[in-house]
Amino acid sequence: MLNVPSQSFPAPSSQQRAASGGRSKVPLKQGRSLMDWIRLSKSGKDLTGLKGRLIEVTEEELKKHNKKDDCWICIRGFVYNVTSYMEFHPGGEDELMRAAGSDGTDLFDQVHRWVNYESMLKECLVGRMAVKPAIPKDYREEKKVLNGLLPKSQVTDTTTKEGPSSPSYDWFQTDSLVTIVIYTKQKDINLDSIIVDHQNDSFRAETIIKDYSYLIHVGLSHEIQEDFSVRIIENVGKIEIVLKKRENMSWKCLGHPLEKHNSFLPKKDRGSYYRKCQLISKEDVTHDTKLFCLMLPPSTHLQVPIGQHVYLKLTITGTEIVKPYTPVFDSLLSEFKKPVLPNNKYIYFLIKIYPAGLFTPELDHLQIGDFVPVSSPEGNFKISKLQEVEDLFLLAAGTGFTPMVKILNCALINAPSLRKVKLMFFNKTEEDIIWRSQLEKLAFEDKRFDVEFVLSTPSSEWNGKQGHISPALLSEFLKGNSEKSKVLLCICGPTPFTEQGIRLLHDLNFSKDDIHSFTA
Repeated sequence: MLNVPSQSFPAPSSQQRAASGGRSKVPLKQGRSLMDWIRLSKSGKDLTGLKGRLIEVTEEELKKHNKKDDCWICIRGFVYNVTSYMEFHPGGEDELMRAAGSDGTDLFDQVHRWVNYESMLKECLVGRMAVKPAIPKDYREEKKVLNGLLPKSQVTDTTTKEGPSSPSYDWFQTDSLVTIVIYTKQKDINLDSIIVDHQNDSFRAETIIKDYSYLIHVGLSHEIQEDFSVRIIENVGKIEIVLKKRENMSWKCLGHPLEKHNSFLPKKDRGSYYRKCQLISKEDVTHDTKLFCLMLPPSTHLQVPIGQHVYLKLTITGTEIVKPYTPVFDSLLSEFKKPVLPNNKYIYFLIKIYPAGLFTPELDHLQIGDFVPVSSPEGNFKISKLQEVEDLFLLAAGTGFTPMVKILNCALINAPSLRKVKLMFFNKTEEDIIWRSQLEKLAFEDKRFDVEFVLSTPSSEWNGKQGHISPALLSEFLKGNSEKSKVLLCICGPTPFTEQGIRLLHDLNFSKDDIHSFTA
């Protein structure tokens, strides 16, 4: 899978990926776009220099290939000759050279773990490392299941003493139901902590605990109905998943273990999982931005936590390409009412269509009823940041507005100590402003909220603020903030916007803990 944009992955102008911190990008030469790389890798040219042979690579041999014109890199035990890829790398040659002649797995994970490097670098594969690292015990070594509860010694647990305790699970049944119980040993579990997918006879339940992932993955011994229920018992940290049997009969066992069953790993090591969601609708929001509605499968439970994103995947010219997007609501104002039970079967995205791009035109060409694979959530924003905040400042440029939608909603409804929320929204023209009338109406109805629009190329009739993010604009925007109040500043936009904004906020004496960035 390739994470794409119009010229590189992710796009220099994309605001969708949510993360803390960013990385610098360099301008690519003409003819060095992602599509150009796909064409080159499919051209039949020998990119390894080995004429199709695969070899075992020793550490000594790997170290020899550490120059720009002869660069090998190891990722998870596989060695790739990335010499030909140098000029196509959106982070620049120097960034790629940091891993030259060595194991670049950690560096790769820090920057774009979600990318399927096996697909992107398939034609660059030199071979395997000759010495393989020890592999922890996995599902193939599970010999015995005791009523669904594995002996503690058979749980793949890579946590340290500082990490959370490993969960466990059990199951029980009635004539018509099977209940799987996950004991998380945590008290801050909620419905967006658990992701459940049932496809054919494969049942997968992933529980997110802090920065770790606990997975139940079994082939069920008997058929179940599509619909199931998930219940959280918060005071004891217990999750109950109730399945409906297709036939009223006694099961002798829950099923057989599948890949990584009963494992407890750092979330970054889990890997991405996709389920196919159906396109239900798409409607114009601005001249180049649309609201897409996708419906989850009936046999999936997934709620994207506030401030996190998912990846959409398309196959373009035979290559799987992924791009990250932050879910929003179907409307800004509809959510600011008395809370009701949400319909969690639908996911909404505000997506800007780039006519010359690679990914978004394909997305826009999908017909109602088509399916789009959607990943499990990613991101590191903690909702606890909003629990004590008094002054919340949001800085957004373009579709960098998308992470702010749910943060704004949560703050106004659920933050008990909130005094004010201010949004400074940067765009090129008035026609580019997403949900302008809704934002203005919300500001009129809730006196705690204020919005300011800033345009970089306004018309002559524009009477509001204009320009780019600057010390003067930020100083005025943040004016009136008490030094004693608990502050949170969220920022999202193109990489230059975010990086400059963070520098300016630091110059204004805001600390790293005061700032959360959602950067492209």
